[in-house]
Amino acid sequence: MKRSLTIAALTLLTLAGPVAGDTASPRPDTPLSMVRDGQPMKLTYQLKASAWAIILPITGKATFHVDLERDTYRITSKVKTTGLADLLVNYDLSLSATGYVRDDKLDTYAFVSQNRDGKKNRRVELTYGDSDVAMTVRPEFGDLGQPPATPRQKLDALDPITALINFGLEPRTDSANPCGGPIKVFDGRQLSHLHLEYAGMKTVRSQAWRGEAIECHVILDRVAGYDEDEIGEQKNLSGIDGPLRMWLAPLSNGATLPVRIEADSEDIGKVVLQASKLKFEPIVREQAAADKRGG
Repeated sequence: MKRSLTIAALTLLTLAGPVAGDTASPRPDTPLSMVRDGQPMKLTYQLKASAWAIILPITGKATFHVDLERDTYRITSKVKTTGLADLLVNYDLSLSATGYVRDDKLDTYAFVSQNRDGKKNRRVELTYGDSDVAMTVRPEFGDLGQPPATPRQKLDALDPITALINFGLEPRTDSANPCGGPIKVFDGRQLSHLHLEYAGMKTVRSQAWRGEAIECHVILDRVAGYDEDEIGEQKNLSGIDGPLRMWLAPLSNGATLPVRIEADSEDIGKVVLQASKLKFEPIVREQAAADKRGG
């Protein structure tokens, strides 16, 4: 039971503000192209999860604050189980990532993950270099999986929170597969590729957005850093029975962010994540300076 509840919490990561009522109206500009053209932006994005274990509600929340400058970005994130879920699993994770804004993607430079689960309280620090990803982990992992990720595999992937935000911001070039992907994620030990299959359009309602969304089914490819018997096969997430289903909002500014995620778990039934906040705002330097002087 506890393992599946932890996986449900982890699912929160895998992953000119259009809000409720916005519908698809694609245009050539994308958030990254606008940032690169000199308009800094900030994104506030929040997902809330809910499920039931017998008669107890399992709830969680993941919040992302993203600052996009012309050349660099910063993401901070907090993931925490809430309410009665703490009776069954304690999950409290703080994450941050910095890196570079390219014309069509984000590139990680540094990533920090600090878990406060009351036991190991593990901290992971990654720094992306030219030939490898430097890592500091306290307490250390027991091993790095069989086989461990190679330097090239690590450099070809993104940290978990950059991977999610990059997935939402990167341009979609294949009209036959608006889901995009694959999403390549490295968390310091496990290297995963998430493959997305387009499953049509569906009307979706969430607290932050409603409209026709792109339905995608997600399959996890465990590439490296896992136990030996888990490598080399495309599978569902641990504790998940059937495909993880994700609906992407095709926003008017060119972003494509998940607004609803569903998965059927083996022990606690259906886990549902919904976007509760989704807002793009320009960063106005003059106003920020005036606020600072006035404060």
